[in-house]
Amino acid sequence: MSKAHASLQEALGYGFSDRGLLELALTHRSAGGRNNERLEFLGDALINLIVAEELYRRYADLEEGDLSRLRASLVNQEALADRARELDLGSHLKLGPGELKSGGYRRASILADALEALVGALFLDAGFEATSAVVRRLFETSLIAASSAGSLKDPKTRLQEALQARDLPLPVYTVVSVRGEPHQQIFQVSCRIESLQLSTEGEASSRRGAEQEAARLALERFDNG
Repeated sequence: MSKAHASLQEALGYGFSDRGLLELALTHRSAGGRNNERLEFLGDALINLIVAEELYRRYADLEEGDLSRLRASLVNQEALADRARELDLGSHLKLGPGELKSGGYRRASILADALEALVGALFLDAGFEATSAVVRRLFETSLIAASSAGSLKDPKTRLQEALQARDLPLPVYTVVSVRGEPHQQIFQVSCRIESLQLSTEGEASSRRGAEQEAARLALERFDNG
């Protein structure tokens, strides 16, 4: 392990062979010259892929929409910044004078971008297998916590809980139409909450999926109401 940024590499659980890649990953554009933006682009794709694969393996019963929402909750800017803070990544960043003065090393957007760049650099230095191991380790606590989070609950369950919390009657789901051949049917289902005069419709290849989509749309309107 190189001596430069030794504490960061120790926290990461990986020592870079190419110190130049590590330095580049830690260089913000405000510092001028070559910076970590291209590595950030690469790391963003890698983190999304690795977290998506981990969710796919862990939660076999979740549908695509639920997996997408869960992944978004794990890899959004604030979540990535939290992972960066766990590594004390901010103290290793190379920032321009303006960003240093304004406390850029604490800013969520800069930390999140730097974490993505670090992952991109790791991939170029060691390949996918090593990168995947580091990312899975970084996100392990979040992945475990997510198993009991509301984001794992399907939209119908979340809508029901939201209504019950306000002592409101449960929604009524009604099949509006079924079209298509028997092996390629499309179900259209309405979700109506009489007490709120709120009604939505969802479509899917199964009645359950259409109900979930209608519930998701109702939940969005309920939350924004």
